[in-house]
Amino acid sequence: MGQEIFNHFKLMTTQSHSKKLYIKSYGCQMNTYDAKRMEDILRPLGYQSTELPDDADMVILNTCHIREKATDKVFSDLGRMREHKVNREQNGKEMIIAVAGCVAQAEGDVILQRAKYVDMVFGPQTYHLLPEMVTKINSSYGYARVINTDFPVEEKFDHLPQDNAVSGPTAHLSIQEGCDKFCTFCVVPYTRGSEYSRKVLGIMDEARRLIDQGVKDITLLGQNVNAYHGEAPDGSIWSLARLIEELDKLEGLARIRYTTSHPCDVLDDLVAAHRDVPKLMPYLHLPVQSGSDKILKAMNRKHTVQSYLETIAKFRAARPDIALSSDFIVGFPGETDEDFEATLSLVRQLPFGSAFTFKYSARPGTPAANMQGLVPEKVKDERLQRLQALITASAETYNQSFVGKTLEVLFDGRQAKEGQLHGRTAYNQAVHADAHERLYGTVAEVEITRAGHMALHGHVKTANN
Repeated sequence: MGQEIFNHFKLMTTQSHSKKLYIKSYGCQMNTYDAKRMEDILRPLGYQSTELPDDADMVILNTCHIREKATDKVFSDLGRMREHKVNREQNGKEMIIAVAGCVAQAEGDVILQRAKYVDMVFGPQTYHLLPEMVTKINSSYGYARVINTDFPVEEKFDHLPQDNAVSGPTAHLSIQEGCDKFCTFCVVPYTRGSEYSRKVLGIMDEARRLIDQGVKDITLLGQNVNAYHGEAPDGSIWSLARLIEELDKLEGLARIRYTTSHPCDVLDDLVAAHRDVPKLMPYLHLPVQSGSDKILKAMNRKHTVQSYLETIAKFRAARPDIALSSDFIVGFPGETDEDFEATLSLVRQLPFGSAFTFKYSARPGTPAANMQGLVPEKVKDERLQRLQALITASAETYNQSFVGKTLEVLFDGRQAKEGQLHGRTAYNQAVHADAHERLYGTVAEVEITRAGHMALHGHVKTANN
């Protein structure tokens, strides 16, 4: 979509009132990034974001297919949105209801069939075409429901508007999408497509725009972010580490992070970057999923427990203070008590500061959905509770080790209580601190006075804090 289309819509909206846009995002940080970019795309059409759906001119449910019963949750929310739409129509107003993201990609036809009041369904690779889709359903052009779940050949990011709406000192920046690993439990290769890396120039330009708007902490995003292999202006191919080295040179940027990585795509230069690049934070989110080699093989993870431990050892040798986080799935088909105990044993070996834990739930169309040896829900529940208890204890022990220490904290949020700010440490821990409002958006030294498994607490080490 060319600039002339954006200019056309800008001209239209100068003659019309501002419209309200409500987006609800489910799931991963990639969806959060996509939602922000949808806001950017729709702004030239006169749409301004709102926190309430009841008076919105457009509602977008930006869906995720990873979580359990994802489709059921979408239809539950759609039912509530329908009530808002009916109420608006009774008052002579319109509401466009759209379903975006991975559920839309996987089950778009089903959504349109079951929910006749849904106007648009589009996948995660097509949201840059939103102005065209809105045009098709606009009554002045003749109403037509829209479904767009293609995987366009052209680079989506080349067609996004240049302005980014940011609302604080931290931001996500998508550099890679899709996955070629085909884990047997995962729908990402089917909903996001094969691995694709953005060109270096586009990433650097977006990073500079974010910094110009006050962003100091950028998290690089990808379904498999350390598989990044983007083309540089000179035609060479850069790895994630090489990209991080270039971002490190940008004035005004204080912190660089990345997520989510795959153990099989860890290169030595990324390990070295954690030792050598000052702005790269000492934090690693590296999903392992299970502590059992048998289950890892059934998941088609292509790594073993031993190779995972060896990878972690490399990072810790390069950066001894690196914070560790991971993902775990319990109750995968065929998981025995011994397999689950192996997972608990792995958690005991590594000082995880945090982790995401899930019960296995079948995703339609994935190989695991047809596997035998299903684990009863009661057993999955019990295993999940045990795993979460162990990880909570690990996180609390890790956080308690910081009590009495002074950490650099980037304040990125305001607390309900006056005189307090929320921030993040270099290790990605949440911090609640007594701090003056003027410190919002800055990095300050905070003395940690107490800690729980979810957050640290402390006060700024200055005379006037």
